[in-house]
Amino acid sequence: MSKTQLNTDSQATPLAEPATAGIDSKDTTVGSVFVSNYPPYSTWGESDVPEVHQALDAPPRPDATLGLYLHIPFCRKRCKFCYFRVYTDKNSSEIDTYLNALAKEVELYSAKPAIAGRPLRFVYFGGGTPSYISVKHLTTLVDRVKQVMPWDAAEEIAFECEPGTLTEKKLDAIKAIGVTRLSLGVENLNDEILAENGRAHLSKEVYRIDPWIKRLAFDQVNIDLISGMIGETWESWRETVKKTIELDPDSVTVYQLELPFNTVYSKDILGGDALPVADWKLKREWHQYAFEQFAEAGYTQSSAYTVLKKDKNCQFVYRDAVWQGSDMIGTGVASFSHLSGIHFQNAPSWGDYLGALEEDKLPVYRALKPTVSERLTREMILQLKLGKIRPSYFKAKFNTDILEIFAEPYEKLQNDGMLRVNAESDEIQLTQRGLLQVDSLLPAFYAPEYQNTRYT
Repeated sequence: MSKTQLNTDSQATPLAEPATAGIDSKDTTVGSVFVSNYPPYSTWGESDVPEVHQALDAPPRPDATLGLYLHIPFCRKRCKFCYFRVYTDKNSSEIDTYLNALAKEVELYSAKPAIAGRPLRFVYFGGGTPSYISVKHLTTLVDRVKQVMPWDAAEEIAFECEPGTLTEKKLDAIKAIGVTRLSLGVENLNDEILAENGRAHLSKEVYRIDPWIKRLAFDQVNIDLISGMIGETWESWRETVKKTIELDPDSVTVYQLELPFNTVYSKDILGGDALPVADWKLKREWHQYAFEQFAEAGYTQSSAYTVLKKDKNCQFVYRDAVWQGSDMIGTGVASFSHLSGIHFQNAPSWGDYLGALEEDKLPVYRALKPTVSERLTREMILQLKLGKIRPSYFKAKFNTDILEIFAEPYEKLQNDGMLRVNAESDEIQLTQRGLLQVDSLLPAFYAPEYQNTRYT
C-alpha cells in the first residue's frame, strides 16, 4: 500500500491510536510519523457529522474538482509493519458482500446534490490489496460504480497491486477498466527481507508479471520501495535499488519504515523484543542513495517520496488534488473523505460499515469542519512535501501571507538548513536534508492546541 497515494493521505484507519513520534530522534521508536492530514484525526468526532449531511445536500463548491477512492481491504497476509484496516480471513462470499456494500455506498453518494452529475477527475483503488479480488468481483464492482459515477474522462485511474496476486488475465481486466497508473507494492527485492517482514510475495513474482505489464503498456507503472525494512543492509539496499532501475518503472516511490503502535513489530518491541531496526539517520541515507541512483538513471524528483522518468509524462493526480483541497469521496470501511471543506471518516469496523449500508445509510462515523485557517495550514504542510511551494498560491486562495503568519517556524527551519525562503522570487524550497525528514518538520506549523495532540 502506498502512503503517498493514500497518502498520504492513508484511507484505512489504524487499528490503534498511535502518537506522533519525532523522526529527528536517532532511534526508530514506536509511534506514527507520516503526516497525511490536518488537523490531527484524533480531533474529529461525532458532533460534526451533521455538517457532512448538510454539505451533501447542498450544491458543490464552485470550481471544486471531485475524486473517488475505493477501499479494497483484503490481503493475502498482514505485513509485520502494516497499520492499515485490512482483512486476511475473508472468504469469497464475504468479499462479495463487502463489494456489494461498496457499490451501494457509491450509488448513495451519486444521488446527493453535492455529487450528482459531477465529473470525476481521478479514481483510486487502494487497500489492502485491490488486486487480491477476482476478475469477476472487479468487473462487477466497476460496472455498478460506472453506471452512476462514470470515469471515462478522468485524468487518472490508479490501482494498487501486490505482485503475487496478479495473473495475466487479471492484468488484462485491470487495463480494461481504464487504469492509467499501476502501482506495484514491491517494497524490496531481497527474498529474505520480504519474508522476514511478512510480505506475501517474493521477488520471482515481480519478474513473473513484468513482461505482462510491459505488454499492456499502462500509461504509468509505479514501484513502491521502503528503506529500512527489518534485515536491511547497505549491500541489500544497493541491490534492491539496482534491480528496481533494471525493471525500468516510470516512477518510483520510496518511504522510510515507521512503526505505529498497532503493527506486529511494534507490539513485539513494546513486549520487550529487541529488533534490528535501522535508525532514522541510516534510513535517510538509504533514501538519499536511492534518489541519487535514480537521478543517474534518468529520473527526476517529484516529491519527498517520488521520482519520475524525465522523458515520460508521469503524474500523480490523486496526490496533487488531495493536497490542494480537492473534494474526494472515500468509500469502503474506515475510508476518509473531504467534501466542501469538511473532513469525515467511515465506520472503522466491518460490522458497523456493512450494517449502515444494509439500512441504506451512509456509514459516516466521525467528522471535522476545519476553520479557514486550518484548511490553509493543511494545504500548506501537505504541499511542502512536494519540495517547493509559492506563497502567492496561498495569497490568491486564502488571502493570507503565509510568510507573515508562519514567520517563526519558517525562520527556524531556514536557520536549521531545512528550507530556503526567497520572498522576491515567490518561493519556499526545502533542501534535500529537509525533504528527507519532511514529516518531522510539519508539526512546527500546527496551531498551539494541536502541538501535543495524538495524531489519530
